[in-house]
Amino acid sequence: MRRKIRILLTGGGTGGHIFPLVAVAEALRKVQGANIKLFYLGPTSPLNEELEKNDVKIYKLASSKLRRYFDLQNILDIPKFFWSLFQAIIKMYFLMPDVVFSKGGPGAFPVVLAARFYFIPVIIHESDAVPGLTNRISSKLAKRIAISFSSTQKYFSQKKTFLAGNPVREVFFREDLLNASEAKNHVSFSDKEPLLLVLGGSQGSETINSFVLDNLGGLLQVSQIYHQVGLNNFEKFKDSLEPIFKNLEESARRRYRAVPFLDLEALKGALNAADIVISRAGSGAIFEIASFGKPSILVPLRTAANDHQKANAYEYADSGASIVIEENNFTINLLLVQIKNILEDKEKYRAISEAAKKFFRPDAAETIGQEIVKIALRK
Repeated sequence: MRRKIRILLTGGGTGGHIFPLVAVAEALRKVQGANIKLFYLGPTSPLNEELEKNDVKIYKLASSKLRRYFDLQNILDIPKFFWSLFQAIIKMYFLMPDVVFSKGGPGAFPVVLAARFYFIPVIIHESDAVPGLTNRISSKLAKRIAISFSSTQKYFSQKKTFLAGNPVREVFFREDLLNASEAKNHVSFSDKEPLLLVLGGSQGSETINSFVLDNLGGLLQVSQIYHQVGLNNFEKFKDSLEPIFKNLEESARRRYRAVPFLDLEALKGALNAADIVISRAGSGAIFEIASFGKPSILVPLRTAANDHQKANAYEYADSGASIVIEENNFTINLLLVQIKNILEDKEKYRAISEAAKKFFRPDAAETIGQEIVKIALRK
């Protein structure tokens, strides 16, 4: 009987790190079936339960953040980093995986260092067009480096790097999508009007939320709106929305719905139903939107580390799949013009949709999974 392959996953606790790990775990299960044991060693996060659903055993680790800029938190994070490294070395000894797969982010680097301490091979994945500090350092210790955007190649060793795309969870590939009318009805919107889906990432975007509040009347003149506000922002947002809602006609109120968070099935239904998506430009959001071939208007987060969202957005837009509006240009007049241009020009809509589908790489998780298994078996 063959020994089970032992694979350790690690990454920061945000959706941008956890969801691709989930997608890779799903792919590994498909490739290896019962001949595999999966573990996760990383920071505590509410999203860790998504890994547990895929039979990934969770081991917790203290989180410390690597920063390139001066911040008093750096002083506090130095002892936390050494504590998390000590934890990683001890836990790695008992887990002793065949390979470590890292998504980067807070908490991942101590795991990568512990793996190299035991001469365990490491493979990393960089989601963004501009890599984060953890992955830049980890790349020196990694055997293989997977990237999502072709422009990222210049930051890493060409011999070790391969273009995979960003892993997207299996639910997005299920053959149960509805047609346009059914999809809108399924999420309780009219199938007679276009639907604008507004996303700000799992935590929401205060800038986008404030923009919607300030311009709700104008936006509702051109489209219905399904708005993911974010768990942390929802109560505050509801309080601000109430007086605005009172001044809207009943028919307008029915054309808008705000929710704190869209879980996996709800997000799938929302993307299926949407005609256009307004979103931040995290890699996860871009590739999930692309998986449905939806035209999008991206508003990159101005304060994102290394300005990576801006780089993501423009590389995606260069493929013809999206339009970028930077925060300093994010005005209601410009947005309405872009929305109308997309909705009213059927040929343009089709071209953008096709470009999005072409940009998407549906085999990303499987490609990375196969590379992980290859390294594990070669060890």
